[in-house]
Amino acid sequence: MARLRWRLYRWLELGSAGDPQGRWFDRLLIALVLAAVALVALETVPSLASEWDDTFALAELVIGTTFLAEYLARLWVANLHPPYRKDTPLMARLRYALQPAAIVDLLAVLPFVLGILLVPTDFKVMVILRLARFFKLARYSPALRSLTNALLSERHAIGASLIIIFGVVMLAATAMYMVERQVQPQAFGTIPDAVWWAMTTVTTVGYGDVVPVTPAGKVLGGLVMLLGYGLLALPVGIVATAFAREIHSRDFAVTWGMVARVPLFQDLRAADIAEIARLLRGRSVKAGQVISQRGEPASSMFFIASGLVEMTIGQARVHLEEGGFFGEMAVLGERRRSATVMATSDAQLMVLDSQDLHALLIRKPDLARRILDEMRRRRDLPRGDIVEEEIAEAAEVEPVGEPADETEDALASDGEGLSDMRPDTEVLPDLFSGLPDAQDRDPDGDGGAKDGSPGARPDKA
Repeated sequence: MARLRWRLYRWLELGSAGDPQGRWFDRLLIALVLAAVALVALETVPSLASEWDDTFALAELVIGTTFLAEYLARLWVANLHPPYRKDTPLMARLRYALQPAAIVDLLAVLPFVLGILLVPTDFKVMVILRLARFFKLARYSPALRSLTNALLSERHAIGASLIIIFGVVMLAATAMYMVERQVQPQAFGTIPDAVWWAMTTVTTVGYGDVVPVTPAGKVLGGLVMLLGYGLLALPVGIVATAFAREIHSRDFAVTWGMVARVPLFQDLRAADIAEIARLLRGRSVKAGQVISQRGEPASSMFFIASGLVEMTIGQARVHLEEGGFFGEMAVLGERRRSATVMATSDAQLMVLDSQDLHALLIRKPDLARRILDEMRRRRDLPRGDIVEEEIAEAAEVEPVGEPADETEDALASDGEGLSDMRPDTEVLPDLFSGLPDAQDRDPDGDGGAKDGSPGARPDKA
């Protein structure tokens, strides 16, 4: 039952980032949302409603049942959301049900539930509730959520620009009333009548049903038309700028958050983490593609922006998902891959190269010292590029050729690949060679570089 709940959570809440099945599940729900909206429109056509009444009723039954099952399933897996995992199952579901996305899901199933219960409702209310299903698309569109956030963040500036436009409309209507009221009393006899002309002119729509005929009126109309282009650019420019900033902020927040989770960087200042996040480079991999091979030189670590990867290490397979990372120790230099990593679905990775990090540390000695202090505190550095924290972040760990209840024994064994995770506390990583304070390897002051050079490795002559 727990495995089924976890699988549903991956399909419903992680969607296309969870696994290929989740991607198809998302597509099915999107298709049903579009079909539900189209159904509402088609049912208002009398000829279609009379001819296809049974078909429309069957379609509504299928769509409503699916949305109801989806809503109940989301409530069932609510306690698997990271923010709610510390709550009791009941409290987690209550907190989830109060989220905007969950409220939209509830509104989407209300028409179906009311229809089953045969509760008499107004036709207009039912139409509005069924059209509310359209807003379910926001769950599957990060861009739509970003646009909403942009509008909310700039609501004061947008409101100010609309006030300016309203003021210009009133001035134009008043001026045209003064000029044309004697010639066209039916069109410009009052200021409210003239407001219609002003609205269509300022917005550059120009229906042509009401036009000035006097020379003064035509000159005024031309000026209002030209002014309308500039006025419309105000809210458009504000929204476009805010939307672009929101997209950039969202992407940067994701990369910043991924970097901040790495134990090596957890204690750094926010500005330092931001500097490291700017070094990340994108890399797309296809399902089945090998990302890194055990035993090859390790020169970069990876963050999973989307998709799933599988790490084969020793007698275990470790499944990592969106937000995970692997190869942390690779950024320290002079190491080899401890595991073979393969993408199990199309994935988008962010790569941090050791050379880029080294160049940053040379430019920022204070940052280098802080990372160096963290290395000194951690006395269990592995020989390879994989650390235990990466396995702890895994979505699933399964043994290879061993019973499921022996997974921990598989990870703790001396099998091939896991020997690279044994502590290597003899020397500083080569990344810190030549950097300030690199010669102080031993925190107790009783050891140091073997050959007198900063950070030198004893196994190199």
